[in-house]
Amino acid sequence: MGPAGRSTRPAGPLGRLRTPRRPRIWFEILLIAVSYWVYSLIRNAVPEQKAQAMANADWIWEAEQRLGIAVEHGVNHAVNSVTWLIVGMNYYYATLHFVVTLGVLVWLYRRHPGRYAAARTVLFATTAVALVGYYLYPLAPPRLMNGQHFIDTVLVHQTWGSMASGDLKHMSNQYAAMPSMHIGWSLWCGLTIFALASVPWAKVLGLLYPALTLVVIVATANHFWLDAVGGLACLLFGYLVARLCYGALPKSLPQQVPDDRRGATAPPAAAPTPS
Repeated sequence: MGPAGRSTRPAGPLGRLRTPRRPRIWFEILLIAVSYWVYSLIRNAVPEQKAQAMANADWIWEAEQRLGIAVEHGVNHAVNSVTWLIVGMNYYYATLHFVVTLGVLVWLYRRHPGRYAAARTVLFATTAVALVGYYLYPLAPPRLMNGQHFIDTVLVHQTWGSMASGDLKHMSNQYAAMPSMHIGWSLWCGLTIFALASVPWAKVLGLLYPALTLVVIVATANHFWLDAVGGLACLLFGYLVARLCYGALPKSLPQQVPDDRRGATAPPAAAPTPS
């Protein structure tokens, strides 16, 4: 409250937006489902532009070689020689991208409701700007390059590990590799856990998750490691959007907030008190 007894909370639509409130489960489920459907629809509707995607892949690979940072080929072949390891990475690539991200969203909803909306905004803004990258810069993953002898580990080991390999390749745009949302989403998960978890071992796991994801996307030849840099840039944009919308980063917002829905202060089944 201010000196004259007035609230110091910003007034108007911006003030209401920046006021932490308890999320509604039905709205969040609907929002996530619709958003992912729209994301998949737009991503897969982007023209594949195979020739340009191949040319861009050749350019990135040559640039990395000139800089002495082209490690993808060696990692891909080394890990592929250990069957149990690369098969595990194939399934890691196919599943944890979604499972861990949804798990962190549920954890935020239950344990950090006051920070949920801002953290969710970071994730959504990160994903939205990635779509711009897919449209403006089509890029073939290393496993689809011509003459570079990268191994498509899903095809070689006959595992389900990529929507862009085998029988599933027609369900996904194969040339939407830059930026890597495996890195964008895993970094969001890892930084969120590190910032908000209360136990040290959870914080360590939060940091290990994006690091291991980087190894996986390179070992399976689904991305250049520079695609991960693109994912990081998208995440930074997401944090900027959340900072502008909420006036603070998610960690700085209150963990718990009252339920401000109308009628939520009274038990739903309670009979009205006679006057």
